[in-house]
Amino acid sequence: MLRSNGNRIYPQRTFSLLPTRSRLLKRKQIFHCQKSSSSSVETEKAEDSLVKWLLLLIPATTFGLGTWQVKRRQWKLQLIEDMKRLTTAEPVDLPTDHIELNNMEYRRVKVRGHYDHSKELYMMPRSPVDPEREAREAGRLTSSGETGANIITPFYCTDLGITILVNRGYVPKTKIKPETRMKGQIADQVDLVGIVRLTETRKPFVPHNDTEGNRWYYRDLEAMARVTGSEPILIDADFASTIPGGPIGGQTRITLRNEHMQYIITWYGLCSVTSYMWYSKFIRGRPL
Repeated sequence: MLRSNGNRIYPQRTFSLLPTRSRLLKRKQIFHCQKSSSSSVETEKAEDSLVKWLLLLIPATTFGLGTWQVKRRQWKLQLIEDMKRLTTAEPVDLPTDHIELNNMEYRRVKVRGHYDHSKELYMMPRSPVDPEREAREAGRLTSSGETGANIITPFYCTDLGITILVNRGYVPKTKIKPETRMKGQIADQVDLVGIVRLTETRKPFVPHNDTEGNRWYYRDLEAMARVTGSEPILIDADFASTIPGGPIGGQTRITLRNEHMQYIITWYGLCSVTSYMWYSKFIRGRPL
């Protein structure tokens, strides 16, 4: 604005109390930046808190797995103890009731009768049972020792009037054919003590039984009974039943793998390490 003073004209400055548009925009930008920064900090804190509690799941989970293995080890030890008790108890007479037999696996029984060697079955490949060696090699992918077959032979029980199956025991590969062990093919009546075994289902990667070729890879008692004309009852003859020159008895495996202590140490060890790392990072604030 111009102001006249006599013959001279002076410019007059005008001051506005209202902020200019540029100032408003600048203030708005500053406020927006502050708000965004505050929101970003809050989001980051929320994410850190989520990560903190998620990482705590690692020691919690490994502790739970270790505790579960402790319970599994107690169960396995009790199972081994029960099996040893059954396989060392005084033998009882073999019952003919199949329902009763189903509750007697690993129970010692006694029978009297004679073998029918003309209908032998061969379970292979098998290695001789050695509890001490198997305990040493528990958990290994491979085991040492020779392989051969277990000889399953029909046995006529004279007292019961039925024919059952008896796992006479182990022979090496060179003794699988009956003519190579004629001294052990006893025809007389014998008193026999054995351990009741139940049928089993084929496990993954185990071949199917070859009934035509007489090669049996797992105990299918129904199929074995059909081939031999016997009852679907099988017992493992004990070691005392061994006849010189014949199969070696006592081939019942009662040694179960018990590797739970290794798992306990592993899981509890991981729990301790990850708990310390979590404590150092989120409680004491030290970088890992």
